[in-house]
Amino acid sequence: MHHVADWKKEKVAELEDLTNSHEIIGIVNLADIPAKQLQTMRKSLGDNAILKMSRKNFIKIALENSDKEEVEGLADYLEGQPAMVFTKMNPFKLFKILEDSKTEAPAKAGSIAPADIVVPAGDTSFPPGPILGELQQVGIPAKIDKGSIVVTDDAKIVDEGEEIPKAVADILTKLEIHPMEVGIDLLAVCEGDTIYTADVLAIDEEETIQTLANAYQSAINLSVYAGILNSKSAPLLIQKAARDALNLAINANILTSETTDKILSKAYAQMLAVAKLLSSEAIDDELNEKLNSQAAAAPVAVEDNTEEPEEEEEEEEDAAESAAAGLGALFG
Repeated sequence: MHHVADWKKEKVAELEDLTNSHEIIGIVNLADIPAKQLQTMRKSLGDNAILKMSRKNFIKIALENSDKEEVEGLADYLEGQPAMVFTKMNPFKLFKILEDSKTEAPAKAGSIAPADIVVPAGDTSFPPGPILGELQQVGIPAKIDKGSIVVTDDAKIVDEGEEIPKAVADILTKLEIHPMEVGIDLLAVCEGDTIYTADVLAIDEEETIQTLANAYQSAINLSVYAGILNSKSAPLLIQKAARDALNLAINANILTSETTDKILSKAYAQMLAVAKLLSSEAIDDELNEKLNSQAAAAPVAVEDNTEEPEEEEEEEEDAAESAAAGLGALFG
């Protein structure tokens, strides 16, 4: 076996020790990141993570020699200019921090468009000159208007996933349109026995939190209507039982301190409704005056509506908001 340089052994040993001593191990791609921007991105991680660049074969050996067998699968995600990241943050929070640290960058010839590239209509601030022909040559409708070159309509000049031609890259740079994004790409993360890939980590936080909050709210509603007692449904079920008891007492004309006023109001309203059906000769002046001064009052609602009272809705909303706040901590 040929001799292996000591510095190579030390590099592999360092990566191996870091892998064994950290809960979360990730593989990132640092390709095409200028040194200045990479330093800025390192600072965004602060003391929360350690970023180590190394050769692919060094990383593979460190993963194979690690005490954690599950991290070997990370070797399948070594792309571009790979590096390892070690942290205690959960994978979703790590992914979010790295995504937020990305910055806009000008297009380069041969780069793949990450999304449709559209040049918006409007004044370019360029005076009349050769650039007018350059714009038209790459498919951007432009004309001279009031002493400057104007793009007349929005123009999509590169589709998502297509290679950016040199002429297009040059004109985008002149227009100060930076369609590319430079940053640390998190390719995969190992936590425990699970490896999370970028497509799993790239979630819409607000949509996910709202989905979970809606599920939480639906579970509470189900437990209330099914009569399942738990710490969240019990207060709502007691309120519902109290409301049902009150409605039953009003319907049955059972006089209590809580129903008397409502029963009298119901009787009064029913009396006015009946009086309204009679001819004016059959009622006295006082009653006729009451009928003329106000519309007959509607009977007190005694049916159990499918909607919960406002108090219940407010309590459920507060509970859902509390749950959503807790879920938000998952993403940092």
